[in-house]
Amino acid sequence: MELKMFILVLGLLVGSLMPLGGAASSPDTGTGHGGSHGNKNPGNGTTYSKKPFPVLSFDYEHVRLPFEISLWVLLASLMKLGFHLIPRVSSIVPESCLLIVVGLLVGGLIKMVGEDPPVLESKIFFFYLLPPIILDAGYFMPIRQFTENLGTILMFAVVGTLWNSFFVGGLLYGVCQLEGHKLAYVDLLSCLLFGSIISAVDPVAVLAVFEEIHINELLHILVFGESLLNDAVTVVLYHLFEEYSSVGSITFMDVFLGIVCFLVVSLGGIVVGAIYGILAAFTSRFTSHTRVIEPLFVFVYSYMAYLSAEVFHLSGIMALIACGAVMRPYVEANISHKSHTTIKYFLKMWSSVSDTLIFIFLGVSTVAGPHQWNWTFVVATVIFCLVARVLGVVGLTFVINKFRIVKLTSKDQFIIAYGGLRGAIAFSLVYLLNPKHFPMRNMFLTAIITVIFFTVFVQGMTIRPLVDLLAVKKKQETKRSINEEIHTQFLDHLLTGIEDICGHYGHHHWKDKLNRFNKKYVKKCLIAGERSKEPQLIAFYHKMEMKQAIELVESGGGAKLPSALPSTVSMQNIQPKKPSQDRALPQLSKAREEEIRKILRTNLQRTRQRVSARHFLFSYGSLCNSFIRVIDADQAGLSCVFSEEEGGLTMKVPSPAKQRKDKTPDEEPQQRLMRCLSDPGPAAEEEDEDEPFLP
Repeated sequence: MELKMFILVLGLLVGSLMPLGGAASSPDTGTGHGGSHGNKNPGNGTTYSKKPFPVLSFDYEHVRLPFEISLWVLLASLMKLGFHLIPRVSSIVPESCLLIVVGLLVGGLIKMVGEDPPVLESKIFFFYLLPPIILDAGYFMPIRQFTENLGTILMFAVVGTLWNSFFVGGLLYGVCQLEGHKLAYVDLLSCLLFGSIISAVDPVAVLAVFEEIHINELLHILVFGESLLNDAVTVVLYHLFEEYSSVGSITFMDVFLGIVCFLVVSLGGIVVGAIYGILAAFTSRFTSHTRVIEPLFVFVYSYMAYLSAEVFHLSGIMALIACGAVMRPYVEANISHKSHTTIKYFLKMWSSVSDTLIFIFLGVSTVAGPHQWNWTFVVATVIFCLVARVLGVVGLTFVINKFRIVKLTSKDQFIIAYGGLRGAIAFSLVYLLNPKHFPMRNMFLTAIITVIFFTVFVQGMTIRPLVDLLAVKKKQETKRSINEEIHTQFLDHLLTGIEDICGHYGHHHWKDKLNRFNKKYVKKCLIAGERSKEPQLIAFYHKMEMKQAIELVESGGGAKLPSALPSTVSMQNIQPKKPSQDRALPQLSKAREEEIRKILRTNLQRTRQRVSARHFLFSYGSLCNSFIRVIDADQAGLSCVFSEEEGGLTMKVPSPAKQRKDKTPDEEPQQRLMRCLSDPGPAAEEEDEDEPFLP
């Protein structure tokens, strides 16, 4: 039933996308906006017929473009929604594959009725569909993992892409020189140009597949980082070979200028993005009175960074990544929590819509685009791409593992090589070629579509079962705790000290220098108020614990406690740990629940007003302990007394002896529990107990 409704909605949307010939208003029926209509216009002599009902008219051409764009976005959203309503299909076939199939069906239906299906134009792709996806990836990129593996990522992105480009392009030129294949007109520069386009791993395709299989953080950041950073190599090679093809000769100076161009394109894109990121962070300092426009600055500055880089043919992808990574820590310290939520969900929403539209348009463009099929060239392209990818990953990993502490295993190498997916970027770059200068463009387009379909369908559909078969480590969805952050910073300082003692200025030394410079100069300029002086640990604690405090207050009686409360040391002996059961809050009466919620709100507000962030860390820990004591006292049948003091509301639990003099042996565990609340350490006579406690 769901499938029938899905097909019906698809048919209606496709039918509405078709231009209505003859339905648009003509000059004889007016302008479509109403107004006075006479029998004759004295200015130009044109005769108009009087409408029977002048208020209503049909003018589809007036709204055709925005109407069809809205329908395409609606179609993409319905496709995405429909796929997740059919778990049997979505668990086997990746979403990108299903979207391409939908695009093929839509393109076929449009062509069956005699219309020309729309083609994924390069300008629409690069200026409107690609930026949201890259900004979402750059803004929420795990910076620590990216910087720690930057050397490995650059090796795969730069050296690996160059190897793939020249390997594929050179072998294809050799195939074209063979007699009997009608490819002798394809020259070396054209083959190298095609090799540079087809060799780059596509970030859109990688994101679409790798986020579904939940691969571990190391492999994900290596493949995804490579797909982002190889854009600079692709842009340089594309423009160089395109220019050299028209010139016809290459000198040693051209090769040297090509290397300089790569540095200018990559570093220039980073500089442009960093400048706009700093401007966005500085602007967010003054938005405290106009919170509603805070997300707008993030989007506009990022898009301006992308367009500014494209003006000079720099890497727009590098500019977006740099802009998002630079602005995020400072912007999040200045903007409100609601603005942060708006930025997060708007980016996720628009990147998801863009991703869906890209794959649907790939399917539609396959039906609509001009093709020139050559079995030899297409099959050789697919084989050479696979061989070059495997040889490049294995060879580079052999060199990389000599310098890495955590080595890349053979399973990791297989996933990296198998995850080299191609996508819409290669298609759009080929579509930009001028058919007059490149008469083989249609053959290149057909070969690239074949490679895209092979990598997305074959590799994308089989990578999930291969990951399960090889038992590759999956991503662990865990929230960071304050304990983990403390140990991470401790190890960073320890390794920095070891490097200073040894006289070896490595990664941790320069990272520490950058952090000191950031704390001393940059944060004071880009972060408003006292947050600029807040230590990194306190800032992390403030961000994490305020979120948990809100969840704790709004959770209600039957909700579970957060897994990372701040004062876990003092809670160790409260209750014995059960092997497979989390500790949940007991069911309280409505009056008692409201009283506890009032106490928490009052203490949180007064504590934040009266103490600094450093003291708040300890005050909030005591507050959460008090909350636990209230619940345990209620379970024990004890009454808690609340008193108004200078620091806020405080709680006092009378001793059990004053409230219950007729104790029974069954109440001994409650006495032990209350003694644990006042003295977390075990008593001397209780040391022989072997019951496990909460960690």
